Amino acid sequence: MKKILITGGAGFIGSNLIRHLLDTTEYQIINVDKLTYASNPKSHSKIKNNNRYQFFPFDIAKPQQLAEAFSLSPDAVIHLASETHVDRSIEDAGAFIETNIVGTYHLLQQSRELYQSLHGTRKSEFRFFHVSTDEVYGSLQSHDAPFSETTPYDPHSPYSASKASADHLVRAWHATYQLPVLISHSANNYGPFQHQEKFIPKIIVSALQLTHIPVYGDGTNIRDWINVADHITATTAILKNGRPGETYNISANYEQTNMEIALQVCRILDELYPISQNPRLASSSPNTGAPLTSYEQLIRLVDDRPGHDFRYANDCSKLREELGWRPQYTHPASLAETVKWYVENQDYWRAP
Repeated sequence: MKKILITGGAGFIGSNLIRHLLDTTEYQIINVDKLTYASNPKSHSKIKNNNRYQFFPFDIAKPQQLAEAFSLSPDAVIHLASETHVDRSIEDAGAFIETNIVGTYHLLQQSRELYQSLHGTRKSEFRFFHVSTDEVYGSLQSHDAPFSETTPYDPHSPYSASKASADHLVRAWHATYQLPVLISHSANNYGPFQHQEKFIPKIIVSALQLTHIPVYGDGTNIRDWINVADHITATTAILKNGRPGETYNISANYEQTNMEIALQVCRILDELYPISQNPRLASSSPNTGAPLTSYEQLIRLVDDRPGHDFRYANDCSKLREELGWRPQYTHPASLAETVKWYVENQDYWRAP
């Protein structure tokens, strides 16, 4: 039975990936996650006793801890562990350098040592899969063609620069040591179990708490959105059939301005959980200038963040043509399902 070592498996994308693999494959899963603020053990409450699942609360930037996990001799590594929040990287880039760059280096070293010890089919089938971001490509204008896998890197934040650095390390380990690597660049993800600092959960949580919903600048910045479940099926397709040394962009081609997303979420909430039924209404009266009748009234434009990229958009024709992958979730229906999940699982994000 093959073993897959997944880093960052207690985070948003990682936890969804692990649940998917345990449900649809026979893989044994080794989860390495140091449980930062963005991790949530609740996301694994139903699988923690699965006999095909092992968890190590390790830091990928500490090679001694990584060595213990690698002693289990995984057949593949999917590297998801990352500091990801742009605003936090602007305030303090140190953790991003440590995890995203130094941690990736140590993970590559451990993978290289393991790979060089393998023989036969185990060696030919081994993969190191680095899950990256489309933010390494920089920013697009409205008229620009989407990013392709050959778009030059142009990162604008400490976060995206740290991920670009990690990408370069991964490619170097492929070129120099012949480590069979894969890299993916995904559009913005959304779905259950995402931390509330991220844009869509932040809108939902702010609305449910009847606090102001912040939207940067004039709200016209554009993002390319994908349901996390589609990202997961793309990831498994790349792991199974992707060509070593190649990069694949992942997208569902759902571009929306930040204001459009904020309005969509508020209108979904108006249907699912009318503001008149919100128990906080009686005790919460933000300065809206009018009685609250819709969550849209809570939206506020705030000062733009430094170096804010205007638009992201991925061309994923390579993934579609080479591997036959297609997104299965339609928009905005899957956005409505996500909003519904946060409404029905408030114990997940509410403070104890």
